Amino acid sequence: MNSTLKKYLKIILPILLGVFLIGYSMSKVPISELWGYFKSANYFYIALGMFCGFLSHLSRSYRWLFQLEAMGYKAKFANSFMAVFSAYLINYTIPRAGEVARASILTTYEGVPFEKGFGSIVAERFADLIMLLSIIGITLILQFDFISSFFIERFNPRNLIIYFLVACLLLTIFVLYIRKSKSGFGLKIKNFVKGLAEGAFSIFKMKKKWAFLFHTVFIWVMYVAMFYITTFSVEALGGIALGAVLIGFISATFSIAATNGGIGSYPIAIYAAFSIFGIAEAPSLAFGWIIWTSQTTLIILFGGLSLLYLPVFNRNKTVKSVDSE
Repeated sequence: MNSTLKKYLKIILPILLGVFLIGYSMSKVPISELWGYFKSANYFYIALGMFCGFLSHLSRSYRWLFQLEAMGYKAKFANSFMAVFSAYLINYTIPRAGEVARASILTTYEGVPFEKGFGSIVAERFADLIMLLSIIGITLILQFDFISSFFIERFNPRNLIIYFLVACLLLTIFVLYIRKSKSGFGLKIKNFVKGLAEGAFSIFKMKKKWAFLFHTVFIWVMYVAMFYITTFSVEALGGIALGAVLIGFISATFSIAATNGGIGSYPIAIYAAFSIFGIAEAPSLAFGWIIWTSQTTLIILFGGLSLLYLPVFNRNKTVKSVDSE
């Protein structure tokens, strides 16, 4: 497969998957019924959820400044804010292109070398991964009885043990293969892991590492709060269990990687998670579309304004470095 075809497939396949999932969602609940949920939704809670989402993006923009300062660059908060929202919006067109654009914006307007800016994004992704794994761990602890009984009812416990041992064996073989591999794929994996490790250690070398860690926790608390608060906008979800909220949030978070901005996949992921708790499909899908639409509206609004205002704000730009002050 040539590189041009691979490039186009990376763009086209997520879009096609998103279209398919939208169709699947509409086959489960007619658009007229979904629209009824939108009309009857409590928009106070939707707005409050959007505000929590906005605070998380604001915090992410501010957190980035700590990383840049550690490398010797004192960027303007406004540029960091607009770069973050621009990246979110661009990711709706080409997956992962937003991260490249975000680093490029700082290169253009703040004089931060692209590789350093992109490296800082990799480092923050590592911190976010740790937070997501922590949420998964907390969910497993809080819902251990429910999750274990759910799998035991559907799978033979002996088979689960066998699957676990096989998974451990395959993982061990894979790690050994990557360590000794000199192929392009093996080197990419090794470089990726190396980048994550370097990014992780760079966090602890910051002068303001505790502020960085505070903002990292705050970002994810706001993500969960955004998700939980928005559930109150759908009356049929009143009194939803904390376990359902956490598992729905985790499922939805992973779904964003499947399609551009989670289009189509986000509501389906929430529906799949909520169905475990016996929640009806109509309010589950409606909630998924409501929260996805509200957060997407936020990103389109601020992302679009950021792309338009960036060149205006920086028309008389002056690149400043910590080292030069």
